[in-house]
Amino acid sequence: MAQPVSIDEALSKILADVAPVAAEAVSLYEARGRVLAADLVAKLAQPPFDASSMDGYALRAADIANPPAHLAVIGEAAAGHGFAGTVGRGQAVRIFTGAPLPAGADVVVMQEVARETGGGVTVLEPALPGANIRRRGYDFDEGQTMLGAGEMLDARKVMLAAAMNHGTLSVRRRPMVAILPTGDELAEPGAELRAGQIVSSVPAGLSAAIEAWGGKASCLAIARDTRESLATGISGARGADILVTIGGASVGAHDLVQGVLEAAGARMEIIRVAMRPGKPLMSARLGSQRVLSLPGNPVAALVCARLFLKPLLDRMLGRVPNDAVEEVPLASALAANGPRQHYLRARREGGTVTPLGDQDSSLVSVFAAADCLIVHAPCAAALDAGGMVPIIPLDF
Repeated sequence: MAQPVSIDEALSKILADVAPVAAEAVSLYEARGRVLAADLVAKLAQPPFDASSMDGYALRAADIANPPAHLAVIGEAAAGHGFAGTVGRGQAVRIFTGAPLPAGADVVVMQEVARETGGGVTVLEPALPGANIRRRGYDFDEGQTMLGAGEMLDARKVMLAAAMNHGTLSVRRRPMVAILPTGDELAEPGAELRAGQIVSSVPAGLSAAIEAWGGKASCLAIARDTRESLATGISGARGADILVTIGGASVGAHDLVQGVLEAAGARMEIIRVAMRPGKPLMSARLGSQRVLSLPGNPVAALVCARLFLKPLLDRMLGRVPNDAVEEVPLASALAANGPRQHYLRARREGGTVTPLGDQDSSLVSVFAAADCLIVHAPCAAALDAGGMVPIIPLDF
């Protein structure tokens, strides 16, 4: 039997020779959660002209150097409707927030320090040139790169792209991930369970994670514990960039996934990984398709997905992940670890992290309560409260 490989070796094999998927154009309104395929350059300056930052009067600062100063009001400028003339000596233009600064003016005084007087305005305080004016390009300039290739677009970045005057964006196609649950014991959520059955909960959680990571999930029908049923499921995943099987990847009499994959032409790369939870993890290549076989235990499956499927999707999307390791002090003592790297479900609070009580890999409720994983290295010594541990956020 093959010896388990390390986490680093497994990740290196899974990510080897993975190229980004093709780009496609999408509407700005469909861009949230997508990954940019190219740098995004501003098509204009923002703001595109010198603009007033408040309601008041546009005038020359020199004319109000010795207040009170009476000026003739020669027109009005509103957002979308500028003043066509030029402000001269002793003149002012009534101006509103967002309106273009009239030619000749170099300051906007707030209406609170001005008093209208029949056909004119009296300004009660001096102001320096440039006051209350947002200069052209104050936010960004035309031609400036504001968003980089590989960035995932959230609501704030979509708004920035719109301000840069982009109506469509070049993004990476969503990698298609086919999910194949396996096992005679499984029933779909919401079904009436027969004796000995359990709910197939992993596909729902895995689909949500895949969508959060920028992929597109497709859930296949549960494959039963026969070679024929598994072969049908694997065949039904043709066209997907990634096939993820759930369960049946261990060494029991009913664990048939490896043999059926090999019969379909898959080249196995990883059989087991030195980790817990998640030791019975396999990876393979089936033509151009990448295959990940996750453990059947729900927590083990999602932990393995976070560690291996997310980086695979990141690589396919051309995304540069933020995988900087954060170290946090323990709120309570941590026992020594065995020979496999342990990913403990944990929760952060008050600047410390606490491992949650029962770490059994079947406990979905404990996993739902966690917000991070503590990474406990192989054969690591026990740690007292206050000891520093690296954590991985559960941000999906």
